Amino acid sequence: MNLIVDVGNTNVKLAVFQDGAMVNKEIIDINEIEVKIQELIKKQPLLSKAIMSSVGNISQEQLTNITKHLETIVLSSHTKIPFKNKYKTPNTLGVDRIALVSASVLKYPQKNVLIIDAGTCITYDFINAKNEYLGGAISPGISMRYNSLNNLTVNLPLLKRKAPKKLIGNSSKESIHSGVINGILMEIDGIVEKYHKKYKDLTVILTGGDSDFLSKRLKSSIFANSNFLLEGLNFILEFNLNE
Repeated sequence: MNLIVDVGNTNVKLAVFQDGAMVNKEIIDINEIEVKIQELIKKQPLLSKAIMSSVGNISQEQLTNITKHLETIVLSSHTKIPFKNKYKTPNTLGVDRIALVSASVLKYPQKNVLIIDAGTCITYDFINAKNEYLGGAISPGISMRYNSLNNLTVNLPLLKRKAPKKLIGNSSKESIHSGVINGILMEIDGIVEKYHKKYKDLTVILTGGDSDFLSKRLKSSIFANSNFLLEGLNFILEFNLNE
């Protein structure tokens, strides 16, 4: 059994995989990570291997306490991966993006795949049918756009995510909702359309914390999978164990 630890910008996801299938998943606060992992190890005595991916803030002490319990791979740009990385600056490629691309290799081998991760940031990652990762794009996510409008202006309020009823906002609040949500939807649909023009046989995956919210409103034909990153991490762990 494998333990998957995904430390994000806003929370931590813990998942247990057995024979390639996820059998348990928890979303916790970073301060709970050591206690929760110890609890999982007690509940699942067959846990023996682990992989950790971190794009958030985790202390060296926390990392040491976690890795001492299980044989652990800490994902980095130096970890063996199941695809050819043609990024110009491979050492700067985020571990979350590495995991997402790895999941596409597992689920859609020898396919042109665009993975869209709608989280704190919205990332776009493309791997071609030759198993070559070419790169993608990074833009602000939903929360970041709402926060920036509030933080970088004097009079605009901080709002919670809400789907606009109309294209034309008839108040400041409705205008913000229209600008943020419609702006992101048009961005994603527009980028997907451009990729489709270049790669006719394209598979598009949408994942991340805002994937369910966005997938219902997008025009593009996509597959939504909120566990895509966790599946990619487990695949990387198995790939390294079998080397």
